[in-house]
Formats: sequence, structure tokens, C-alpha cells
Amino acid sequence: MMGVDIGTTSTKAVIFTKSGEVITTFSKGYPLYNPTPSIAEQDPEEIFQAVVSVIREVMNKSGIRQDELSFISFSSAMHSVIAVDDQGNPLTKSITWADNRSVKYAEELKASNRGLDLYRRTGTPIHPMSPITKLIWLKNEHVDVFQKTYKFIGIKEYIFYKMFHQYVMDYSLASATGMFNVNTLQWDKEALEIAGITEEKLPILVPTTHVLHEIDHQFANEMNISKATPFVVGASDGVLSNLGLNAIKPGVLAVTIGTSGAIRTVSNKPLTDPKGRTFCYALTKDHWVIGGPVNNGGVTFQWARDQFGQTEIQQAEKAGADAYELLTEMAEKIAPGADGLIFHPYMAGERAPIWNADARGSFFGLALYHTRAHLVRAVLEGVIYNLYSVMLALQELIGEPKKIHASGGFVRSKLWCQIMADVFGQPVTIPESFESSCLGAVVLGLYALGEIEQLEVVEEMIGSTNDIEPNAQNTKTYEELMSIFLSISRKMEEDYHRIAEYQRKLGKNE
Repeated sequence: MMGVDIGTTSTKAVIFTKSGEVITTFSKGYPLYNPTPSIAEQDPEEIFQAVVSVIREVMNKSGIRQDELSFISFSSAMHSVIAVDDQGNPLTKSITWADNRSVKYAEELKASNRGLDLYRRTGTPIHPMSPITKLIWLKNEHVDVFQKTYKFIGIKEYIFYKMFHQYVMDYSLASATGMFNVNTLQWDKEALEIAGITEEKLPILVPTTHVLHEIDHQFANEMNISKATPFVVGASDGVLSNLGLNAIKPGVLAVTIGTSGAIRTVSNKPLTDPKGRTFCYALTKDHWVIGGPVNNGGVTFQWARDQFGQTEIQQAEKAGADAYELLTEMAEKIAPGADGLIFHPYMAGERAPIWNADARGSFFGLALYHTRAHLVRAVLEGVIYNLYSVMLALQELIGEPKKIHASGGFVRSKLWCQIMADVFGQPVTIPESFESSCLGAVVLGLYALGEIEQLEVVEEMIGSTNDIEPNAQNTKTYEELMSIFLSISRKMEEDYHRIAEYQRKLGKNE
């Protein structure tokens, strides 16, 4: 079985046995174009070629025959928008979730009488990440492109159109557009009216278990697969990560930190927040993933490495080591709570729980005794504080979580995982495999093709896990500091807008 995960910075293909064992993997990266801080685009053709490349390479590396491959199932990043003409040619680049050019229209929609009702029907918080706000922006500021557009699609739909010559969008990705009614499983009429489009401008909606057959023979040959290989449309990376982490039972939280981050749990029906803080995305008709995404995960640690870790970068280059590991070793010598230094990680604005694209990062509590090591530890803690604040919003909907399963690049850091266990005050379970989205995709593929009756079979496929226990004394420290963290972010809302506006005047945040 092959799982393919189309991510923001790379696409990965993983071939699994039926028992969940990884046979081989291959990934290929591509750039995110940021000519200004507000623009975050990608070339859809570069991503398409990456998908073709990773499937071909993973087939070649594995040495399996074409007829031994049962199916290919897909995971994809959410919220992308590509305008295409009637021949399928892009009229825009792929406008990603991180693009903030629609911020003005998002704020207007959120503040309107229709804003909260729209969120409650669609499950997508109103924010520049959301495709509906991107369409409003295109309609108002790129009229020629908007009027020429035959279809508005995302990156996975672009890839499937080239391979199968049809536009289909799974319920999972559709539920992240802000235009899909989670109760009717149809495009929401009022949302389309707000966006200024009709259903004909969007792909046909299909369940996540929908299977595509008879790929274009040209691409079958290029990828070294049989033309008859079933392609399972699959779902978004977030919901499939929950499945691949075995976090699909009520009360089990999945926490992921990669470049960005998220915290998610599963409900057996659509569930939205009266205050509009959490998302609600489809996996299957009986599995709805609710939670919140954060912009500021590993990218914040990367910033800290680049600004505070030049010594460690040089040492790592000489010794063939990892600069991140050297920095965490330094931070580990600092007591939990960083001796009263608190970091708000809003370096790239923020989504959950404050949903404020103008939010900005800050250190609070700086004193003369604080060192570089304190700054690094505060950054690691601040990312976890922010995820915990999302969990508090989620807890109002689902109650206190029973278990926490973690994934993403951060799990390679024992210190960061321990901070999470201590801040959350609960054990954190980490699977041995890092392939959660791809594993989730193949489990969904087995379900789609009728080879399993329940998704819970993932529990037998996930492999060994490692549990990290919280330190009660550290948890007590973090509880005290967490209340300060929350208080500051609430009080700063007006000033976030003021400083962001000032930065825009300087051309630093356009």
C-alpha cells in the first residue's frame, strides 16, 4: 500500500505492508515563494512533478512489482487556492494557507453579522488562511483573473485533474474551505454568494473514500505503476495524522508540531465552537476532527536558531552534529519556566485560539540575569503554552482529554516532549514511526476498498510507542506562568493591530 502526503514544503511517498511496516520512503522538497511577508505561494507544476517523482522513486527503491501495489491513497495540506482556465492551466500560483493578503476581507467578514453563522455552518474559522476569504480578495483586487476563472481548486484537485481529467474534491478538504456545509455535506449557498461564485466554479464533492480508476497512461508509465492501480482520493493531512496516530477515539488528543502545529480530537458528529475558535473537518461521516491550528511551531525554533544559535551552527558544521540538539542541550540546563521569561510565539500572526493575523511575538519578563539559554528555553516553552491555550478552548467542547498522542519533527527533541508533558500535566505518547499522515492515508485506503470494516485497525499497525510522564513540580510551575501567558495575549489585542499597522507602513508586513 502506498500513502502520499502532499505537504507545504515537500511531498512524501511511503510504501507499507498490510501490517503497517514501512518498506521504503522517498520525499522531494519544493520552494514556498515569499516575495513579501504577506505572500505565500507555490508553483502547482513543481508540486505535481514532485508527486510524480516520489511515486516513481519509491516504487523503484522498494523493488516491488506493479501488480503487488494494492492502491495509492492521498493526504494533502489544506486551504490552497488555484484559479484555472477551461483547459486546466493555472491562472494563479497555488495560494497557500500561509498567505495573508486577504486579511482585510477576513476581518470584515468576521466582524459582520454573517461571520459567526457562516463559521457555525462550515466549521472553518474566518481567517486569511481560509479559501473563502482568498476568493473575496481575488474578486475585489484581481477582477480580470476572477472573471476568467473556470474553476477554483486546491493543489490535490490540480494533481488529480492532470492524472484523471476530472475535478473532484473530498469532503475533508472541502470542509476546510469555509464554503462546505458540514451538516448537509454540500456547498453552502450563502457562502458561495459571499464568495461571488456558483457551484459550477468548484470541483464535484466526493467522500474521502472515493476511488479514481484508469490514470492517464502517460503518468502511469512515468511513475512505474499499473494503469489499473486504484487511487483513493483521501483526505487532508491534519485529519489523517489523527488517524495515523490512533487518535480517533473520543477524548484522545493528537498534537503535531512541524513547521506549524495543531491540536485535534475526533467527534462522531460535526461540532463547532460558539466562540468560533476551533475548526471542524471531515474524515468520514462518523469521524469529524475538531481542533485548532497554530502558525508558530518549528518555524519559531528555526528563527531562534538563526538569531541566537550562530555558535551552535558553527559547532555543528565542524562536528557533523545538529545545531538544534546543541541548542536544546543548552536550554535543558535552564529551570522549567525559564526563570520567569515568557515568550509569545506569534512571529507569523496566529490562527487558533486568537485568530489574529496581526498578532506579533514578544518576550515578557526579561531581566538582566536572563541569558541566551533562557531565550531558547522560553521559545520552546512558548510554542507549547500556545498549544495548551488551544486545548483549553477545545476542552470547553469535549471535556478534559484522556490521552495525548504526539507527532511531527518536535518529537525528536526529548526536552520539547517533556515540556509538553509538563505543561499539559499528562503523559504524552509518541509512536516509533513518524509517518502518521501517510499511515492514516493507507488505513483510509483499506477502508475505502472494503478490506477493513473499522478504522480502529490502525491500533494494530502503529507499532511501538514511547510514553513521557509529566513532572508534577514542573506542571505546578507552568500552571502559574500559563495564567500570565493568557492574560498578556488578551490585553495585547489592540496593540497587536497597532504594531502590525506600523510595520505595514514600513513595508515590513505587506
